Amino acid sequence: MTQPTPITVAYGDGIGPEIMEASLRVLQAAGAQLDIETILLGEKAYNAGHPAGISPDAWASLRRTRVLYKAPITTPQGGGFKSLNVTLRKSMGMYANVRPCVSYAPFIDTKHPLMDVVVIRENEEDLYAGIEHRQTTEVYQCLKLISRPGSERIIRYGFEYARRNHRRKVTCFTKDNIMKMTDGLFHKIFEEIAQEYPDIQSEHMIIDIGTARLASHPDQFDVLILPNLYGDILSDVTAQLTGSVGLGGSANIGEHLAMFEAIHGSAPDIAGKGIANPSGLLLAGVMMLVHIGQSEVAEKVHNAWLRTLEDGIHTADIYKADFSQLRADTATFADAVIERLGQEPQKLRPVHYAKADSQDLANIISVPKTVPAKKELVGVDVFLDWNEEGRDPNVLGQYLETHCNGDGLKLKMITNRGQKVYPDGMPETFCTDHWRCRFVSVDGETIQHHQIIRLLERTAAAGLDFIKTENLFNFDGERGYSLGQGE
Repeated sequence: MTQPTPITVAYGDGIGPEIMEASLRVLQAAGAQLDIETILLGEKAYNAGHPAGISPDAWASLRRTRVLYKAPITTPQGGGFKSLNVTLRKSMGMYANVRPCVSYAPFIDTKHPLMDVVVIRENEEDLYAGIEHRQTTEVYQCLKLISRPGSERIIRYGFEYARRNHRRKVTCFTKDNIMKMTDGLFHKIFEEIAQEYPDIQSEHMIIDIGTARLASHPDQFDVLILPNLYGDILSDVTAQLTGSVGLGGSANIGEHLAMFEAIHGSAPDIAGKGIANPSGLLLAGVMMLVHIGQSEVAEKVHNAWLRTLEDGIHTADIYKADFSQLRADTATFADAVIERLGQEPQKLRPVHYAKADSQDLANIISVPKTVPAKKELVGVDVFLDWNEEGRDPNVLGQYLETHCNGDGLKLKMITNRGQKVYPDGMPETFCTDHWRCRFVSVDGETIQHHQIIRLLERTAAAGLDFIKTENLFNFDGERGYSLGQGE
């Protein structure tokens, strides 16, 4: 007999307890061997004084079991509450979000009956670093952070996932025609790693046209690999294209913890009514069983669920009066799946799972040690909050040249929201109160930090409000900073 696998279970908020109870009942009826530890996450934990939505005891359970099966949770509205999902993913290093998105036509309405796409999203970096500042009266900023190790890890995971699951093609989406350094790095690493997988077709698309093609012809895609923000958006779009976000499950995978959850929210408006569809959480449970090495049970549950759909037993969210045979509540739907354990679908394609588990996959992803680049300081961008009447960049530029040039540094240009406005700017360009002023070496040589410090002293003495600086570096002789639009 298989030794029970320790897992941590969180029943969540809203409809969470109802669908978790139904899902666990199905998994255990199918023979899943689970040693369950229950923890409190979400709204009750927030209200108990834990601002991250999780208590110290819960962290201890996660470290013991290394597997979390989580129902949807509610984050209280208002300031001071951080997203629990983001906290869990980043704190425990769950760098890969995996969402299978499959159509179940004709049993679930969809315009794309042949769709079978897996979205693999980087989970820790990008704009989700959450580093934001208000810098002036008018301008806010959010820092987009893309790292080489983070990109290598998720991209390699995507290709390994494709190979292990006999997928034919991997597609990368970025916006590197605009964000040439951050998204450009992600694209560059994708092309490098793709060369190591000649058995898998690879392609790159710009995110806007790629999304349009995905929406119109999803059957042309197989596995998608995306940076965090694009992946968050596209994984919901892709799930909805199958016919219902409510059917989607997802996995968050890392070396130290794997979390399995439905992709929908806690739906407090229908909580307690017993009508919620448990399918998303149940399919996340199937992914969990594969992860912990109980693939035969996962296969049994998944095929029974498919047969239940075929037999027209549908919850209210997917019920069709002229097609469905029974409008099932949460418990009745779970009962129907249990009754069909051991059966396979007759029209939909049965699923078959390999015994290899994804925890092994997460642990074999190694990232080469980064070789330090030769780093040369060649200038500095000084950001100003400047709101003189008329906001004339020529006035600001001439003032900076008079009062701030010196000590081997000179003003090269000024931009406003990335567009060059001095020298030789366009009078039609709209300007806010936020100005980037680029200073470089007079002789084109490298500069020293003390020159920047003295530049800031001159800027302050001139009565200018500097709000931020960004040093400009070359790395191994290559420019490590973007040009101004129009520079």
